[in-house]
Amino acid sequence: MNYGQFLNMIPEATLVAALIIVFLADFALMKSEKKHSTLSSLTCLLLLAQTAVCALASDPAQAFAGLYVTTTAVAAMKVVLTAGTLVVCIMAQSWLSKSRYEGEFYMLIISTLLGMYVMMSSGHFLLFFLGLEMASVPVACLVAMDKWKKLSAEAGAKFILTATFSSGVMLFGISLLYAAMGTLYFDDAATKLSLIVDRAYYTPVMLIVGLVFFFSGLGFKLSLVPFHFWTADTYQGAPTSVTAYLSVISKGAAAFTLCVILMKVFAPLTMYWEYLLYITIVLSITIANLFAIRQSELKRFMAFSSISQAGYIMLAVVGNSAMGVTALMYYTLVYVAANLAVFIVISVVEHNNGGTTEMDSYNGFYQTNPRLSFLMTLALFSLAGIPPFAGMFSKFFVFMAAAEQGSFAAYFVVFIALINTVVSLYYYLLIVKAMYIKKTETPLPTFQSDCNTRFALAVCTVGIVLFGVCSCVYGWLSAAAGM
Repeated sequence: MNYGQFLNMIPEATLVAALIIVFLADFALMKSEKKHSTLSSLTCLLLLAQTAVCALASDPAQAFAGLYVTTTAVAAMKVVLTAGTLVVCIMAQSWLSKSRYEGEFYMLIISTLLGMYVMMSSGHFLLFFLGLEMASVPVACLVAMDKWKKLSAEAGAKFILTATFSSGVMLFGISLLYAAMGTLYFDDAATKLSLIVDRAYYTPVMLIVGLVFFFSGLGFKLSLVPFHFWTADTYQGAPTSVTAYLSVISKGAAAFTLCVILMKVFAPLTMYWEYLLYITIVLSITIANLFAIRQSELKRFMAFSSISQAGYIMLAVVGNSAMGVTALMYYTLVYVAANLAVFIVISVVEHNNGGTTEMDSYNGFYQTNPRLSFLMTLALFSLAGIPPFAGMFSKFFVFMAAAEQGSFAAYFVVFIALINTVVSLYYYLLIVKAMYIKKTETPLPTFQSDCNTRFALAVCTVGIVLFGVCSCVYGWLSAAAGM
């Protein structure tokens, strides 16, 4: 075995090193009075360095006979997800300062990020599955971290049960694909599929069923309708910082991986998975929007918002082109900034309002906290796709990528998505209405955010404003996708 191949896995190797350093630091600082400040600063510095490593290690590489394959697009996505994880760690400081499991939180979040790295860089179905499980199991622990709270324990149980079921469904689909193709390597599978489709008068049923099962398994991870039932309860019960991580980082990695596998491996079966996408996109956007209107608890509200956003993200895959990959990465980047900004405000209010996240508690919020209200409004407008914020441009690019497919079905799905954009604007404005228009005799008191929270919120706000007007960001992602 040539151990020099590990040099082609520099991002994964450095992230493992960061995990070991955090583990040793947590052990060494066990009885130190400065444990919180030291450990949090060390973790944030390591994640910042990891972001730089991912940006520099962007050359295509392979290792272990094609099990591990990385491209410039994968490297760019790792940069986006690592930067988002860094923001999550910064926003979690006020919660972690009162938690007994700060070291465990950092180790789990780095572990699940490592799983996402492996998942996105896999060139083999089994390595992809291992990466997916490496990302899913630590997330279940994160969701149940407030285990003394009933909702957190319930959320962890529901997440692990649905994750186990979805993994079983996916693994069964992979076994059917192996039986039909005789290989699990992505490149070889694409070649075998092309031969099977060209030589056969019809596509073998085993292939179609395997594709459906595989898609269903990742549909659970993405919380696409009809695989979304766990999402609202899990988001509500998990700690707010973990909910933020679930809604953007985990979803972004799963969406990118599904996009790459569908375009790279299942290109000969495009006629089948396109219709799967059409159905799930329309259902996800429409049903999630209708359910979001009825929510009174803000974390459940954001859960249905994330389901809808997952549908928009998958629009980029419909075009089956490099433009679609670029649109997906750009949408994920903008979504990270906007969604994390919303969750940062939710976390601040929850921390200063006895742990409540009810929407009614935001009535008259502008009277006592005008700055937080304004930043919350900017983030919500970006999620809704209102110009001139970055969310409008991200939606425009995924619409263009889907329309590039050129069929009537693609145009119809884009039309439905456009209509649902108006619906989403309505329910996002419900929060704005509560903050600015609704009156209450007992509004939330004025409170001061800590420095870490203000910094994280500033970073997200800058992203919301600048990602839409700085063409160099889209140009970087476009070059990484090979356009």
